[in-house]
Amino acid sequence: MLKNNKNKGMDLNIISKTNTHGGFGAGMINLSNMSAVIIDGEEAYIDIGALHAKSKIERGIKFLPQKDEVPNGRKCWIVWAAADRNENGPYYAGLTACEMLVDPEARRGWKILADHVNKMDAAMKRRYMLDELNDQEKATLRHMLEQHNVEMWANSPEELKNALT
Repeated sequence: MLKNNKNKGMDLNIISKTNTHGGFGAGMINLSNMSAVIIDGEEAYIDIGALHAKSKIERGIKFLPQKDEVPNGRKCWIVWAAADRNENGPYYAGLTACEMLVDPEARRGWKILADHVNKMDAAMKRRYMLDELNDQEKATLRHMLEQHNVEMWANSPEELKNALT
């Protein structure tokens, strides 16, 4: 739903698929089954704030358009994660990884917003795009997903498990 706010411009409210009236807002993006995993070195954790570019790692950072403008940035990843349910129960239905650099001391960072949007869309469309992660990052993500919910990991397709080995 768009609403006009003279001080802020236009706001976008996400409407859940529970909207069954078919009127305004029907068919809008549903993020109720989306989350984000942050990979920062050897640590991976869920940070729902990333859905609005307000994850712990992004807060207070001014993102610049050129990677070389953040020479001391450390590489981190936002992994967009979509969950779904099949006959066996819940599973990790889509996962895509987006690189970013952050330099908390300089309060500067780099990311390509279009890449984040496109990969979030791909995760919502039940795709796995994790090739850019190195072996350590894949192992860190796999461990976090396994530990977060054993049932979801067990129900996830072999395509995902193979992508993270």
